[in-house]
Amino acid sequence: MTDILVSRKLGREYRWRGGSNRALVDVDLRVPKGVVLGLLGRNGAGKTTFVRISSTSLMPTAGTLEVFGHDVVRDPDPVRARIAVIPQESRPFYWLTPTELVSYYLRMRGSARAEAERTALRTLEELELSHWKNTQVNRLSGGLRRRVMVAMVMASDAEFLFLDEPTTGLDPLARRSVWSAIRKAAHEDRTILLTTHYLDEAEALSDQLAILESGRLLAHGSPADIAARVKYPYRVTLEDGFAPPDLEEMGQVTRVGNKTLLFTDEPRANELARQALEKGRRISMGPVSLEDLFVQIVGKEISQDDEEAVSAA
Repeated sequence: MTDILVSRKLGREYRWRGGSNRALVDVDLRVPKGVVLGLLGRNGAGKTTFVRISSTSLMPTAGTLEVFGHDVVRDPDPVRARIAVIPQESRPFYWLTPTELVSYYLRMRGSARAEAERTALRTLEELELSHWKNTQVNRLSGGLRRRVMVAMVMASDAEFLFLDEPTTGLDPLARRSVWSAIRKAAHEDRTILLTTHYLDEAEALSDQLAILESGRLLAHGSPADIAARVKYPYRVTLEDGFAPPDLEEMGQVTRVGNKTLLFTDEPRANELARQALEKGRRISMGPVSLEDLFVQIVGKEISQDDEEAVSAA
């Protein structure tokens, strides 16, 4: 399988008077053609920095990154012609309608006027935006504006799509319409790099996952590959009644809010459940989810910000 994106020892350091922050550190990552890669990490982990470098809008300070075999620093123009990007901070032009916005974007990419308008209308319908197709963007809600940005990228003929938090701020039904558009693009053999805070979204859409923490790549592979790398396949959630030292003998202990999570194997999980019943303590258990895998690998929930990195950024 051909690798569309290859990064080698990729690094990015932000410097300012009196300090610095290493947003990416020695990231080696390969993205094969035609896959959806879910890039996961807490706020400040380096996801957006990676997307900005990959899409030629930010220079790395170490290592190399190639897209379609072209170095994004030395030869960015051939890359830009074949990609489309939704930056996390992007905003549409407020004085246009969704139809105008999408069709103008397609015309800038080389489409004829009539074809651009037909494609724009079809894509807006797929994303359930037809009702607002002729409404000026400044009259739309934030969620609708975000979906219009998704429509712009999905309507393009780009071979590689970079979607940085595309469903942030959307309600569940709107998220599902974006998911459908992403699945359609994937079926067209387009490659997609998706950053998201929603682990259900990553699990539903991704062929491969990559987990960043403090700028370092901690895991990369299919969901099954990552699950196989994790030592403990069961999660036990406890509220009280068990001393942490006793639990540490049974597996990996993580404190989340007012609850204690123990990652362990099935026999020990069953034994702990028996002890909890004898003590009259509340307990829940089951096979690990993607969220549990993230906690095991990173040591924290994805919703917990990397406060030092966010502050530095």
